[in-house]
Amino acid sequence: MAKPRRVTVLGDGGWGTCLGVLLSAQGHRVTLWGAFADYVEETRRSRENLKFLPGVRIPAEVHLTADLAESWDGCEVVVVAVPSQYLRSVLRRCSGGPWQKALVVSVVKGIDPESLQRMSELIRGVVPVKRLAVLSGPSISYEVARGVPTTVVAASEDPAAARETQELFTTERFRVYTSSDMAGVELGGALKNVIAIACGAADGLGFGTNTKAALATRGLVEMSRLGAAMEADPKTFFGLSGLGDLITTCFSAHSRNRRVGEEIGRGKTVAEVTGGMQQVAEGVTTAKSAYQLSKKHRVEMPITAAVYRVLFEGKPARETVRDLMLRDLKPE
Repeated sequence: MAKPRRVTVLGDGGWGTCLGVLLSAQGHRVTLWGAFADYVEETRRSRENLKFLPGVRIPAEVHLTADLAESWDGCEVVVVAVPSQYLRSVLRRCSGGPWQKALVVSVVKGIDPESLQRMSELIRGVVPVKRLAVLSGPSISYEVARGVPTTVVAASEDPAAARETQELFTTERFRVYTSSDMAGVELGGALKNVIAIACGAADGLGFGTNTKAALATRGLVEMSRLGAAMEADPKTFFGLSGLGDLITTCFSAHSRNRRVGEEIGRGKTVAEVTGGMQQVAEGVTTAKSAYQLSKKHRVEMPITAAVYRVLFEGKPARETVRDLMLRDLKPE
């Protein structure tokens, strides 16, 4: 077990709250920051994140605040858990953070819609971080909070930062591996959400396991193709942050991105589906970013392109499936 540390978690969504609870249980002194003071106060009173992680008690030892300056008090580790589309604006408010002395761990699964940067690239571009790692893998927050055995991967270009992250988060029910491939780990965590939307749409259209297996398998090919073009190790996509996370997100009933796809497959619009959700489905924004990256790097990604057309061009899901099936025949 790692020695007790002072940890600030930026972002009181389901994943940020879950990791705050996990770290607190390991004896770390955790401050959980949220952007909305009224909701932070409501959570402080109830000791439960009713919107994002209902049914999970937040220990009294976890300090809740909407004050960024207060959250930095004595901070040794910063866990960044803000949704990708809001991360830049939040970081711009964090100039006074302990970026040069703290270990910074990004757990955000997305691609910046403005710059098409990975989250670690965005963080480095906005705040003067020195030690940075990313944590990703098949980890539904509700299951982690219930103590379901889970394995993830901590990646950093700095082996010491990866090991420190591994030691910080590892418990008897939460196992952490290490990697040096930050690009592959981050891209796997982001791109699998797009494929999960496709799998959800197949569910909504009433298709079966054959269809989802095909989408997940060929989706993994697309993920590794783009990863290779962006200087990631293709083998990373067959590990926890690629294949592992893809399986979980495409097949879990708790997956927000799969659920978005399912509702769209049943005929709802993107606005109708996302407008009624409390939590952010990262795959919607990522679908546009991934499509733009495929064009930029000249990588063929037909499933990603199909999801983009359904979400942003209004193409009917059933028609999109037909067009995918009738593409030119080729070797696997």
